[in-house]
Amino acid sequence: MKLLTPFILLFFTLAAFGQDKPLLNDDRGKLIFYEVVVLKEATKDSLDARLAAFFKNSAKSLKQKSLAVDSLIHASGKMIINKTALVLSRPSGEVLYNFYVENRDGKYRFWLTDFNFIPYQRDRYGNFVPSTTVGTPLETKPGKLNAGEWASYLKATTRAVNAFAERFKEAMKGRAAVQPAVKAVPVNPTQKW
Repeated sequence: MKLLTPFILLFFTLAAFGQDKPLLNDDRGKLIFYEVVVLKEATKDSLDARLAAFFKNSAKSLKQKSLAVDSLIHASGKMIINKTALVLSRPSGEVLYNFYVENRDGKYRFWLTDFNFIPYQRDRYGNFVPSTTVGTPLETKPGKLNAGEWASYLKATTRAVNAFAERFKEAMKGRAAVQPAVKAVPVNPTQKW
């Protein structure tokens, strides 16, 4: 009985840490985050308007690569991965990814794939800049010396992807902001002011 209570507490503690949805491997061997969301009341036009508003709001981190072709939209983006030591935080690299969205009446699906990590280094002015222009795919297996660091990059990427997915789902769930037509007030020059 004395051992049962600590084991139960340990189980719930470990279960609380595993809340992030992990990145899975697709049929090409690439890491992927895939989700289908059903919204019964939404039409394709309203989903398209919400998607356009989402792309407009996140224009700095997400660039649309192709126009909507057969309801599939392709965009590319990047996430900054930070390394934290006690209270100091510094960027350790960026992860480039491809983002795909497909809309239908009452549902949509999206996936993030082709994750490439580009490490940062300090330049002569003390700024963190990419050390190379060619990214390393996150699904590659690291060597023995770099395994711990690579696992932290993968965990931080998973956390950032889950946060991005929640932000995207909230944007698609909300109503599209329709600007009301502004009526022009007639100007009467004879009126005193």
